[in-house]
Formats: sequence, C-alpha cells, structure tokens
Amino acid sequence: MPMMIAETALPVAALPKVAPKLRTPLRRTPHTSHRARTAETQALVAGLAGCGLVSLACQGRKQSRQAARGRTHCLRAVAEKTKLEEKTRVVFPFSAIVGQAEMKLSLILNVIDPKIGGVMILGDRGTGKTTTIRALVDLLPEIECVADDSYNSSPAEEDVMSEEVRQRRANGEELPIVLKKVPMIDLPLGATEDRVCGTIDIEKALTQGKKAFEPGLLAKANRGILYVDEVNLLDDHLVDVLLDSAAGGWNTVEREGISIRHPAKFILVGSGNPEEGELRPQLLDRFGMHALIRTERDPELRVRIVESCGEFASDPVGFRSKYDADNKEFATQILEARERLKQVVVPKDIAVKISQVCSELNVDGLRGDIVTNRAARCYCAFDGRTEVTSDDVGKVITLCLRHRLRKDVLDTMDGGEKVEKTFRAVFED
Repeated sequence: MPMMIAETALPVAALPKVAPKLRTPLRRTPHTSHRARTAETQALVAGLAGCGLVSLACQGRKQSRQAARGRTHCLRAVAEKTKLEEKTRVVFPFSAIVGQAEMKLSLILNVIDPKIGGVMILGDRGTGKTTTIRALVDLLPEIECVADDSYNSSPAEEDVMSEEVRQRRANGEELPIVLKKVPMIDLPLGATEDRVCGTIDIEKALTQGKKAFEPGLLAKANRGILYVDEVNLLDDHLVDVLLDSAAGGWNTVEREGISIRHPAKFILVGSGNPEEGELRPQLLDRFGMHALIRTERDPELRVRIVESCGEFASDPVGFRSKYDADNKEFATQILEARERLKQVVVPKDIAVKISQVCSELNVDGLRGDIVTNRAARCYCAFDGRTEVTSDDVGKVITLCLRHRLRKDVLDTMDGGEKVEKTFRAVFED
C-alpha cells in the first residue's frame, strides 16, 4: 500500500495549493477546542482526498481483500479437485502386494489398536512403502463424522470430538452426520510448524478483522493415518510435535493471540532410508513398532512384482477386481479383530516373560513391555483367538523391541537377532 501511494502522490510543492495545513502536524494543546481540532482534521482529510491519497488507500485495501478472496477461492478449488481425484483414483489392492511381511503386519496391528503408537518403516528405496499404506487405508470402512466440522469429529465418541461439537451436543443440538473415508495425510518434507499445527486464518483477518483459527495437517489427520516419508530428514522439533500429538491424542496451539485445543488422534507412520541418516534414539523410542524392509532378492518374486505393476498400470480396474474377494476378507478380519480385542487376555506367566526379555536386553523405560503386550493381544485377536500364547509374542516382539536396544559399536549382532535370541532363551526354559 505505501508503494502505491508513493508512486502516485503529488509533488510536495503542490500540497499548499490543495491543503495549506498538510505540512503542519496536528497540534493538540489544552487551549485547542474540540471544534477547532475537528475542523483541522477535516481540512487534512480534504487535502489528502484532493491529492488522491485517501481514495488510493481505500482502493488498495479493497484490492487486498479481493486478492485474498481470490487466493482463497483458488485454494478451495484446488482442494476440491484433489478430493475428487482421490475419490476416483484406483488404489493398488492390499492383498496383491508381494512380500514385506514385517511392514504389512505392523500396519495391520496398528489399525486394530492405534494405542500401539505407530510404526517406523526403514528400508531401501522403491520397496512399496507408500503403496502399502494407501492400500491398507482403502481396506478400512468409512467413518461417521460431523458434517460441518474441520476435525473429523465423531458424533458419539468424546475423545475424538472437538470442543465446539461437544458444546453443541451438550446444548441438545442435532448434529448432521456424513460418511467419510478414513483420512490419510501425507506430510511433505518441507512443511512448516504453522502448516502442521495450524495458524491464524489470514482471509478472515484481512476481510473481517477477526482472529480465527485455520486448522493444520494434525486436524485433518484426526481419526486417520499421518504418513511422513523420509521422517529421518524432518526437523527434530516437528517430529517432537507429531509424536506428542500422536501419544496424547490432542493438539494445543498458542500463537498470535489464539489459544485452541483440538483432537488429533491418528496413527503415525514414518518411513525412511537409513543410508540418508537416522533418527535420534529418543525419538525412535517413541514409535511403537519398527519394521525393516529390504529389496526382494528372489528372482521369481521380483518377476511377480514387475508383472503385477505392469498389469495394474494397463488396467487398474480389471486388476483390482481380481482381488476384491481377498480384500473384503482382509477388511472383515480387521473389523472382527477390533471387536474381539476387548476380550483378549495375556496370561500372567506370558506377561512376566515379556518383561524378563525386556530386562535382559536392558531396554530403557517400560514402553517396550507395554507395546509388546498390546501387539501380542492384537495378533491374537487378528488370528481369531482370545488368549495370548508364546507364539503370538514371538511374532511381534522383534518389531516392538528392535529399535529400543542400546547401540554398541563393537557388537556385530543385529538388534533383531539379539531380540530373537533372548526371546528363545527366556520362553523355551
């Protein structure tokens, strides 16, 4: 705005002819009457209007508002187009993915019980990490959400309900309900903290002069999956924010005079290549499970993967239809496991042995014990049973403890091998 005024303003020499008092600032003395000050102000405004400054300023403010509205409309149009493309996009079927058993098992267990705490996937490039996650989300049924809510609030569950929806529910208001796909949010590597947590709504600030909150990616990921590719290259403070929200289920924002708290209950999935850097042990320990994926070395499996990719690229709908029955079976099994999980119990001797393994491996804290018990219960429920056995523990304990071991530069044994060796020694006694 100042640049526009400076470019079109009249020369200073011309100002006295238009308004003689423009050069003299308003003086407010005890002897100046209110009427005199008013007349002086009116003369100043008249002079500015004669120079075209007032009209230019108003015009500039109007143009700024129009530009803000235009940018907002463009962003909304792009968002709607993206949503439409996502609805019409055909996803690679989960049951058609070859290999990568650790990754698939970790994701399934986290979907059954999100309290496990997410999964960190480390491995080679081009091994189908993103494809597998999208395929799993496609298996899940639609969820009920409050129609006009930005946080995917549930109309019934209070722990995933925003404060506004809670208040409306307490007032007896009838909440409009819509069905939505389980959200999967990709967090780009260059995302800022404002974009992740949320910030002030610039459009309302410019057009209405109001302070309003614009939800970030954490709000959109509520009741869904937040996927961070190359999480080992993400800034540590952003990783801290993600892990805190995933663990607590709420995001608190204090900035620009705005104080807001909203639900952010999601499954955090991170992936990365260990050759490009590693996460700090303190951050790695916050992930519930850790899956290592490697490129398949069997030539026959590699040929199967190549043929599947080629067939899907040429005819996505036809390829997907071949696996519809298997996908429905997977989805039914996951939903039944969720319901059965409440009935699953861990025998006392199994729980003691789990803690003994953690103790002999010198695992810091109790996260390892807690996550291993939860993962074993989920595996048992997924298998259709209600009592955990040592075999259930053996399937998940490596995924739960591998990344919690202290690193020794002189130790030649892999962390997973060390966990398996200790497990056998304790459980086979």
